[in-house]
Amino acid sequence: MTELVVDYMQRLGESAREASRVLARASTAQKNQALLATATALDNSRAALLAANELDMQAGRTNGLDEAMLDRLALTPARIDEMIEGLKQVAALPDPIGEIRDMHFVPSGIQVGKMRVPLGVIGIIYESRPNVTVEAASLCIKSGNATILRGGSEAIHSNQAIAQCLNEGLAVAGFPASAVQVVETTDRAAVGELITMPKYVDVIVPRGGKGLIERISRDAKVPVIKHLDGVCHVYVDQAADAEKAIRIADNSKTQRYAPCNAMETLLVHESQVDAVLRPLLDIYQTKQVELRGCEKTCALFADQVKAVTADDWAAEYNAPILAVRIVSSLDEAIEHINTYGSQHTDSIVTENFTDARRFLTEVDSSSVMINASTRFADGFEYGLGAEIGISTDKLHARGPVGLLGLTSEKYVVFGDGHVRG
Repeated sequence: MTELVVDYMQRLGESAREASRVLARASTAQKNQALLATATALDNSRAALLAANELDMQAGRTNGLDEAMLDRLALTPARIDEMIEGLKQVAALPDPIGEIRDMHFVPSGIQVGKMRVPLGVIGIIYESRPNVTVEAASLCIKSGNATILRGGSEAIHSNQAIAQCLNEGLAVAGFPASAVQVVETTDRAAVGELITMPKYVDVIVPRGGKGLIERISRDAKVPVIKHLDGVCHVYVDQAADAEKAIRIADNSKTQRYAPCNAMETLLVHESQVDAVLRPLLDIYQTKQVELRGCEKTCALFADQVKAVTADDWAAEYNAPILAVRIVSSLDEAIEHINTYGSQHTDSIVTENFTDARRFLTEVDSSSVMINASTRFADGFEYGLGAEIGISTDKLHARGPVGLLGLTSEKYVVFGDGHVRG
């Protein structure tokens, strides 16, 4: 690319701002047409998508990417099927844009309410997984937002092939190609430009490792929707059903190890050591989960557990490693979670209504659960259709961010010649 990165990103920003005005006034039918036409384009371009992905996979192997990264990078026929199905699911979701709520008369005689509107231009920065290109673009289109997508350099060929399908879908619906722009340069300076263009970009959504998100949070001049860590807990209350507790704690940790909603610390009331903790540790040991326990846990299960370090309670392992603590009360469990947690997802297993309500009220996380696995903290599982990420912030969006999280509201006022006295 001969064009300077700063000029290139400026051009993308200007085009995205213009396209955002087109999308903001688009009908639901037009937006759905773009999504379904993109699905058709993906289906018709399977060979090209797989060929482009193979170029990225070959480069990844040459550059020494680990197996986990290569797995996330790979496009398979099944993953293409998932992208197509995802587009159809987003097309089937209710369109939030234009919805007016809470209309009411005030003493002056005017009516005041709120209308749901797009955010405008959304910049999305992500790593590895090329299917995110489709997921992110689909949610932005349906919510009436233009988007600038900056994928990882390791997926450049895959993302460009997907971008071609998106362009075909946009063209069928009569949208400008600039409604969804995939950054073509692998120069890292493009990220620095994208996150410092408040004139053109309304919000940034980073999806990737902690280092990426920390950098963007530190340097951005545009609001950021993000979460840094997924230090998730399951607390087994003294009033827990043992069978439920074992099933939930097992699933929360071992269903998959890498996702941000996997449990990283298990808290068990001291009265549940024999009924719940003992069989659970056997299950974890069978599944080769490394166990790191508090002093009480180590004293009781010295042959299965090694001592935690000072850093373990706040650690997001994303691996078959689990921290375990025996507590003497609900108060102690809540204090632990609010001290060491990351405000992502925490669950209590209990049959006691009062304990459950206290946990819901006092645990300060974006998702708080009763008698359910933390692995449910996901946009699809919450009925959002899909998610663009998870936010642990408290302003604008919190928890899994779906269509509503990509919108805002403005006041609308209806009068009939009213003037203020």
